[in-house]
Amino acid sequence: MGKSNIAKWIEENQEKFTKMAKDIWDHPEVGYTEIYASTLQMKELEEAGFRVTSGIGDVQTSFVAEYGKGKPVIGILGEFDALPGLSQKVNPKQTPVIQNGPGHGCGHNLLGTAGVEAVIALKERMDAEMLPGTIRYYGCPAEEMLSGKTFMAREGVFDDLSCALTWHPGNNNMTSNFRSQALTAIEFFFSGRTSHAGGAPHLGRSALDAVELMNVGANYLREHVPDGSRIHYQITNGGMAPNIVPDNASVYYFLRGAGRDQVAELEERLNKVAQGAAMMTETSVRWEIKAGCYDTLPNETLNELMYTQAEVAGRMEFSSEEKKFAEELRETVDPSVLAAANEIIFSISDDTNKILETDFYHNRKHFGQTMGGSTDVGDVSWIVPMGQIMTTCAPLGIQFHTWQATASFGSTIGMKGMHYAAKIMALSAYELLKDQSGILERAKVEFDASTKGLTYKCGIPTRVKPPVLNSEAVPVMSN
Repeated sequence: MGKSNIAKWIEENQEKFTKMAKDIWDHPEVGYTEIYASTLQMKELEEAGFRVTSGIGDVQTSFVAEYGKGKPVIGILGEFDALPGLSQKVNPKQTPVIQNGPGHGCGHNLLGTAGVEAVIALKERMDAEMLPGTIRYYGCPAEEMLSGKTFMAREGVFDDLSCALTWHPGNNNMTSNFRSQALTAIEFFFSGRTSHAGGAPHLGRSALDAVELMNVGANYLREHVPDGSRIHYQITNGGMAPNIVPDNASVYYFLRGAGRDQVAELEERLNKVAQGAAMMTETSVRWEIKAGCYDTLPNETLNELMYTQAEVAGRMEFSSEEKKFAEELRETVDPSVLAAANEIIFSISDDTNKILETDFYHNRKHFGQTMGGSTDVGDVSWIVPMGQIMTTCAPLGIQFHTWQATASFGSTIGMKGMHYAAKIMALSAYELLKDQSGILERAKVEFDASTKGLTYKCGIPTRVKPPVLNSEAVPVMSN
């Protein structure tokens, strides 16, 4: 009866959380500026009886909401940051709300709200059955900047969890048994000497030359890195004018690899490239770490649990209007992108004619395989066992970080996927609070085997503080 009561509570209260998700979608905020979203969620959780602590790790928009006492301690992760430049109405044609404004092209308006919905539903059941244990919702900022959870992890707020559960809006209903890549984000700042580029070029020492030489060296380095490693960069300062030898220039790098060790080696080699470029141009160079997240460790035990709860949660259904919207949205996507979609998202459905996925899959096929993206969720997965799923919030073939994704994540399609995820997380956490079959112990054994005895060490040095951004700032990072 307990599980059916949880599902029923979510169904009866879903309008409240639909409004929250749409409210956050209507007020998109990029990483470290999510005042509106975090305040909205904290208020709802406080009114529901949770103890809320904010400003975790010196991040203004981070918080932890806790209910209950004793063990087990079950954490549910939430996010709420938007992406720059992806403003879009709920429309199958590209129609920004604000030209070049931010938008929820990764569905974090849904991701965090489902977590709030799940823990409040679970709290109601804990009260009704007087269940022991502690549940926590983690309001995590700036996932798109790949560092919000990392700063929180550096404060140790995940250390005493028995396990964590999370999800992500997607094009499928499935367990997330694949791995993301570890990443280090690092910006290099070169300093030289300015001069008149026409009248006295010999007196200048060009910081921009150093940046360009560094990029050449990095591109040669690509041939000599482990398979699967990736190096991306963006020139963030190229000088003021063509006729001025620039005395300051900078370049921003993302380094990805299968694990933290691989990325640390890449970072060491790239630092040498930067030093070489400085030597060649008689400039100086310094660098700053901006993010340092881990690869994700899937936990088969917890993912299996979440899969079994999907059966209790029931099957997703979409209306004819939602199907029509999905078809129209897909028509705006290049056919080659649609054709490659299954490979990109590790889909395991063989039905290429599907537009909105309603079946739920336990994705054993891709267990442990590495996808191209990165996320600070990986940090949590190296601290405690973590279960993760995806649910259908957008049509098959729609890529994240696009205007099409923003449109879908603000639509009733996205809302249905959000409520489905909330049910599965709440039902899974309920099972873990009761834990009559030793799931937590098995998850910990698997976790210990996966980590091979390695202890989590934060990838962002202690000297690096979280950025303090105003609401007008537009970060350049995304996962």
